[in-house]
Amino acid sequence: MSKKDNTDSAAVILAYLNAKNRPYSSQDVFCNLQSQHGLGRTAVVKSMDLLALEGKIKEKTYGKQKIYFADQAQFKDVNDAELKAMDVRIASLNEEMQALSQSCGQLNAELKELNNSLTREEMVSEIARLRDECSECHKRLDRIKSANNHVTPEEKDKVLKEHNVYVKEWRKRKRLTSDIMDTILEGYPKSKKEFLEEVGVETDEDYKVVLPTL
Repeated sequence: MSKKDNTDSAAVILAYLNAKNRPYSSQDVFCNLQSQHGLGRTAVVKSMDLLALEGKIKEKTYGKQKIYFADQAQFKDVNDAELKAMDVRIASLNEEMQALSQSCGQLNAELKELNNSLTREEMVSEIARLRDECSECHKRLDRIKSANNHVTPEEKDKVLKEHNVYVKEWRKRKRLTSDIMDTILEGYPKSKKEFLEEVGVETDEDYKVVLPTL
């Protein structure tokens, strides 16, 4: 690194520490200034050591870590009245910050609600779609009412009775078939599946057919 680069880095770091007027490690300064000024970690460490050596900033060692801060001698003394005024100002700013934070929270909630709601154009489009759907339902209802092929209660009752008869017969024949197969399988050397394949029997289960309930 050239002497000019060292001087430039030191000037940037000195201005930063004086402006912030709070303690920092070299790592803190590197992280805070690297993106804006493109300072490398080695340049930051060397510059801060140089500034401390020249007495432009102060340095404290805590264990293995060094902490750097602005030379307080350059700042004017603050009396008790000024400190109290600062405390009042800080308290006032904290209250203002809390109020603004609460206001921002309310505005964010309102914004979220608005983003989730329909726009005027979307509402008009949705109303038109529902009207078309309602119109189609009315047309379908009219066609059903005007049809001349309605099933009478007597015809419906007849169909249901026939259905029950056929279902009962189906159950009866299925049970008889199952009993016959069980009897045969008692002396059959192979499995039930192999027996069914051999005699060419297709079951309800093969076609996923379920007996209707009565």
